[in-house]
Amino acid sequence: MEKLLQEIKKLKKGSIGRIVAKRVGEFKRMGKKPGKEIFKELCFCLLTANYSAKGGIRIQKEIGDGFLRLGEKALAKKLKALGHRFPNTRAKFIAEARKNAGKMKKVVFSFGNGKEAREWLVKNVKGLGYKEASHFLRNVGFMDVAVVDFHIVDLLAKNKIIKKPKTMTKKKYLEIEKVLEKLAKKSGLEPGELDLYLWYMETGEVLK
Repeated sequence: MEKLLQEIKKLKKGSIGRIVAKRVGEFKRMGKKPGKEIFKELCFCLLTANYSAKGGIRIQKEIGDGFLRLGEKALAKKLKALGHRFPNTRAKFIAEARKNAGKMKKVVFSFGNGKEAREWLVKNVKGLGYKEASHFLRNVGFMDVAVVDFHIVDLLAKNKIIKKPKTMTKKKYLEIEKVLEKLAKKSGLEPGELDLYLWYMETGEVLK
């Protein structure tokens, strides 16, 4: 863990630290936007499951308000045309999630912390697992949850901090999140910020 800590501290002091701080500011501002923008961010996180973040960003820009008004079939057609791997499933999830679109922001921000909000999301939004729900919450300003995706798992395993799990169960996700919380605390970061540094170390990019 020590080697990883040193690398994070080094990145914090340089240009990556400034980029991360800027991105965190964007996430916190996103949380103050109208409910429809919050819902569109949820749709982005539904799209990124088993797909790329870059692809999700590109599709989110193309579809925009279509997430709010396109019928399920029209949305699936659009997703297919834009190259998504699972157009029909994702269109179904987004169409179902619209049932909660009007109250999404109010409900999510009514919880005292990201972990409580995450439990509600996992139970009430089909297609959102712990990773996707954490991703969404981080992107709207909750910094107390960790986005445990395969890049992060690979980095932790390479540094011999965890053993790479064969499958990502809820129990395993929460165990790895605890490891990331310790690492975040030692780095003087919140878990949501730490994720951006670890993602950069694995991919060379700071996305969302």
